[in-house]
Amino acid sequence: MPLPRFAALRAEEVNMRSGPGTRYPIEWTYQRKDLPVQIVREFELWRRIRDMDGTEGWVHQSNLTGRRTLVVAGEERVLRRRPEEGAHVVARLKPGVLGRIRLCEAGQVWCEVQVADYRGWMRRSEFFGAMPEEEIK
Repeated sequence: MPLPRFAALRAEEVNMRSGPGTRYPIEWTYQRKDLPVQIVREFELWRRIRDMDGTEGWVHQSNLTGRRTLVVAGEERVLRRRPEEGAHVVARLKPGVLGRIRLCEAGQVWCEVQVADYRGWMRRSEFFGAMPEEEIK
């Protein structure tokens, strides 16, 4: 599979290590299931990941899932009913809120997402979890 690519943390606790193996020390423990991370390197069953803050380290592939999730970035963001700036507001989302990416068409600015029971559209630039030109179906 191409690199870099996105994945999500599979469990509530995922250890990030300084190198690709259990002999390397744990540098960080993530405590957020479904947090999106970017896979930037691979070594056997280990994946070097980067989170939205730019922190990098190694996790075992069994701790990752292909489920496409997002985390709201920057400031409070608006979830809209349609993919256009003036569309009705469905929800206001605080930074750090997790959601699921339902659809992103290649090269399009807007993506269809779901946060809890709310479905709507967000600009791709307002969350971490998708590459700029990537298609997600």
